[in-house]
Amino acid sequence: MTRLMLGRTLERICKGVLLLCLLHFLIMMILYFDVYSQRFDLFSRFNNGRNGSRNNISGAGAGHHYYYYNLSRPNTTLATYLATGEQLVPSLQPENNQTPSPKPLPPCPENPPGLVGRLLIEFSSQMTMERVQKENPNVTEGGRYTPPDCRPRWKVAIIIPFRHRENHLKYWLHYLHPILRRQKIDYGIYIINQLGEDTFNRAKLLNVGYTEALKDAEYDCFIFSDVDLIPMDDRNLYHCYDQPRHFAIAMDKFGFRLPYAGYFGGVSGLSKKQFLKINGFPNEYWGWGGEDDDIYNRITLNGMKVSRPDVRIGRYRMIKHERDKHNEPNPQRFNKIQNTKNTMKKDGISSLTYRLVQVKRYPLYTNISVEIGKPPPRPFKG
Repeated sequence: MTRLMLGRTLERICKGVLLLCLLHFLIMMILYFDVYSQRFDLFSRFNNGRNGSRNNISGAGAGHHYYYYNLSRPNTTLATYLATGEQLVPSLQPENNQTPSPKPLPPCPENPPGLVGRLLIEFSSQMTMERVQKENPNVTEGGRYTPPDCRPRWKVAIIIPFRHRENHLKYWLHYLHPILRRQKIDYGIYIINQLGEDTFNRAKLLNVGYTEALKDAEYDCFIFSDVDLIPMDDRNLYHCYDQPRHFAIAMDKFGFRLPYAGYFGGVSGLSKKQFLKINGFPNEYWGWGGEDDDIYNRITLNGMKVSRPDVRIGRYRMIKHERDKHNEPNPQRFNKIQNTKNTMKKDGISSLTYRLVQVKRYPLYTNISVEIGKPPPRPFKG
């Protein structure tokens, strides 16, 4: 008897649980269809409102107001709106597909993180332009380069006076392009080629380079470099400074020392403002020597000072070579140096004359061939 009563009790409990489950299922189905119908109705009104706002954004002529609803708030879903009863705010602005403008690049760091410091410079391995070009795929036609990830302070034209130094140029490009790219420099390289076999005039070619580079781009910094000088440390940054800059202060041919206090030869740099302040470089130094000292005098006479890197950083190796023909020492250089104060205002960028023959852009540099005339006849000594 007891077992029979226990069995009936369990049967009743099971039926009750089953009924509760069926009731729960029915309630869930009712709620589901109710929510679904509300969602379908809301989205219908949303689409109608959006289409109406596109076709009748003003809404004034017809007397009706059409809205579309912004449901794109972060971390908000439709269920949130339904549960809380939050009203949807209408927007009167039409949708557009404009892409966001790119963010401006940050300034390049004063000390770029990719610099390696002291470099091993050697000239024994054979060098070709093809090899140098493969090493520098990011350099564009004419020897131009701009850092892709930052905004440099200076736009630098690197100017090289040139004649019959093709082999030296290969080594210069091989070493300098990677250095300049690591330094995050926006630069262009200009080879100023003196045509003919008349007496070489380095300073006048540098004036030509300044003038021609400005026709190519809005440079505000100018580095003047001999083609046979290679920096031995990439921390010797090729840009302009508050004062005219002398970079090549410790050459191997001088025992890595400055030969004398007023030396300004090899590699130097001036901003456009500084260059114009000294009227550029002298045009009347024909042959080797003297023009660097004249430039140094121009700087000091105009109230500026020469800045230099640390002697451990400003080290250079020179490619050994014989002195060029038609570039013999200038016997008048000492007399001219003593008269810089009297000549600098009338002899310089303001008095420059030359004939442009050809401008040709190669993958690694821009070659500018010019005729700059001949030296005046020397006074006859009786």
